[in-house]
Amino acid sequence: MSYTTKISAIAAVAAIALTGTQALAANAVSGSASATIASPISIAETTGLSFGSVTAGTTAGTVTVAPAGGATYGGGVTNFGGGAVPAAFLVTGSVNTAYSVTIDTTATLSSGANSMTVDTFATNLTNGAGTLSATGTATVNVGATLNVAANQAAGAYSGTYNITVNY
Repeated sequence: MSYTTKISAIAAVAAIALTGTQALAANAVSGSASATIASPISIAETTGLSFGSVTAGTTAGTVTVAPAGGATYGGGVTNFGGGAVPAAFLVTGSVNTAYSVTIDTTATLSSGANSMTVDTFATNLTNGAGTLSATGTATVNVGATLNVAANQAAGAYSGTYNITVNY
């Protein structure tokens, strides 16, 4: 065997040995992965917002219903039989999950051609946010202010407003 053949054979054996060593040094592990599918969040009205029965005076006034209940009457508006109650909404979704609520800034109540504006919506939530309970529910109460014009026409007024809940 010539010197060159011996060197080539040694190099081939060394290459095989190194390749085997590299293979022995490799290590493989399995990575983990996970996902959580949150329950869809929803909101449903259980009690409608009512400003009750009032009389309009010769000056404009307001009826303010607090989210915690109770009403105040200002200006030319007088309570006439009560019935003022805040709205209540049931929020459902993933347990112990934070959520937020947004409400239109104004709404209109109408009776035929006559109308009144509702504004200053407020909830029982701190900064419009809360956390669903261990059962995945929460109650949101909503109050607002009804603006009654001087000599507002008598009638049964109604309207709607939008409330949105998000995770």
